[in-house]
Amino acid sequence: MTTPVNDAERHAQKMAKKKAARDKIMATKEGEKGLIIVHTGAGKGKSSSGFGMILRCIAHEMPSAVVQFIKGAWSTGERTLIEANFGHLCQFYAMGEGFTWETQDKTRDIAAARKGWEKAKELIRDERNRMVLLDEINIALRYDYLDVAEVVAFLKDEKPAMTHVVLTGRNAKEELIEIADLVTEMTLIKHPFRSGIKGQKGVEF
Repeated sequence: MTTPVNDAERHAQKMAKKKAARDKIMATKEGEKGLIIVHTGAGKGKSSSGFGMILRCIAHEMPSAVVQFIKGAWSTGERTLIEANFGHLCQFYAMGEGFTWETQDKTRDIAAARKGWEKAKELIRDERNRMVLLDEINIALRYDYLDVAEVVAFLKDEKPAMTHVVLTGRNAKEELIEIADLVTEMTLIKHPFRSGIKGQKGVEF
């Protein structure tokens, strides 16, 4: 007479099989490379995810850098934290002057975007930086303040082999998505703004 398998044993057997399958997959993954990472979509969390990666680099004492293309006019918690405590590990450049509907000056927006891109190229070329976050660059690309072909060509031809570059912002261009190693689309399901709640410290900035 066989002993019935209880729920705990059944669960343990199921997890053991999953672990064996997972270990087999992981055994084939050995390579490392600098990744092109895109966070896009209408949902919240694109910049937050990018800054989470920057904080991981800081925790591992890996030099990194941030270029903000749009939110430079804002005082954000991430910027305050990094500049006050981790300036020796993370360079931070707030180059933008706000969203285009705030400046209402296309020439000024293009100039700010170009200045930000020149700084971004300098930081990416510096192989000491293991990660460079280009926050909201997708918005600058969306409005053609920057030439997507130029950005793609630079990332393909000049990015050091072990440097990670993270590009955030909704409406990422297809050309950028095509060359990326990792693309995440944030999907909007609910947002408090639609219920009359303004952006709040600790959540939006």
